[in-house]
Amino acid sequence: MNPFSRIKIRTGALVFCGDDVALIRRDRADSTHYTPPGGNVEDGEDLDAALARELAEELGLDTALAEGGELLWVVDQRVTRPGPTPSPRKLHVIYRLHISPEVRATLAEQELDELPDGSHEVGVIEWIDYRRTAELPIFPPIGPALATLADPRAAVANAALDAVTDANYTWV
Repeated sequence: MNPFSRIKIRTGALVFCGDDVALIRRDRADSTHYTPPGGNVEDGEDLDAALARELAEELGLDTALAEGGELLWVVDQRVTRPGPTPSPRKLHVIYRLHISPEVRATLAEQELDELPDGSHEVGVIEWIDYRRTAELPIFPPIGPALATLADPRAAVANAALDAVTDANYTWV
């Protein structure tokens, strides 16, 4: 079977509080990586509803308490990954939200990601100055684009970031 014969959509958000952005840090035995909060869109689910659901699950954020919500970037992922299942092609649809310090104070500090065996992997929610993200191991690899924004509300000229392929990304 062609490894990219199916497409999944993952919705996520860069949630800003001032110059800080929320990222989920996952520590594994052989690596540490960050992801923006978000997750896979379920079959037939509206993108806005999926984003609201994921942000509620992972951060405890009610998106009605945030400003913005515009599409920031789309990343096309076509990477062969290890494991028994065929690698999906995944479109990462990344939005941008802004919250107040008062809302930030109410949010979760960790996120539990359910694994296929029913156990959970703990993710730590870190607030990081967005200008420091260029060198972080973030997936999808948005750190360099994020770090070069003039400010957290700056417009972007092109919502399509470079595709992530086997030629420019290796799973660790």
